[in-house]
Amino acid sequence: MAKHQRLHVLNTIKQLGLVPLFYHADPDVAIEVVDALVTGGALFIEFTNRGDRAIDVFKKVAQYRDTARPELILGVGSVCNAGTAAMYMAAGADAIVAPLLDADIARTCNSQKVPYMPGCGSVSEIHQAHLLGVEICKVFPAGQVGGPAFIKNVKAPCAWAELMPTGGVSPTRENLTEWFEAGAACVGMGSKLVSKDLIQKKDYAGLTQKVKETLALITDIR
Repeated sequence: MAKHQRLHVLNTIKQLGLVPLFYHADPDVAIEVVDALVTGGALFIEFTNRGDRAIDVFKKVAQYRDTARPELILGVGSVCNAGTAAMYMAAGADAIVAPLLDADIARTCNSQKVPYMPGCGSVSEIHQAHLLGVEICKVFPAGQVGGPAFIKNVKAPCAWAELMPTGGVSPTRENLTEWFEAGAACVGMGSKLVSKDLIQKKDYAGLTQKVKETLALITDIR
């Protein structure tokens, strides 16, 4: 079951403003990446369900969190059905992130007070997510559904909407400024932050530094 309470998870995500996401099939590498991210200040990490037997890797990462990094809030992404959500929740997921909106996933998460952040690409989907108890909607793919202008225009009539653009977000001042000035509550960032090059080189110190710089940029922009 989840190690962190729902409100703590949501408040931490909004406070940090950054959700790093990644997948790796090797548990040892995944743990190294997680350690580098947490050392850099990323206390919420999304491990994506994107490979065969990804749950096995997640379980080892969760065990590492439990024994070595209790401050880490560990979410799971790319969850497309309630069965998968339940499986990861049972394995210790603190949050469920999805590329789509699904009522059954929302009910499954709500039953155990686990935050659900579904992918939404329209005002109607965001509204439906709110009716299902969602606090933070993942705007996905953010670069394709309208970019920062989409966020700004949704926030105009729905100022209460907490939006997390994912897809099309880069760790640069210019890009991050556009998203946060448009009204994003936080941003999700994958390969442009947790790059394949850094992982292949095992440059975990470089990854830690990149996270520190990105978080500092977000703080300065806000």
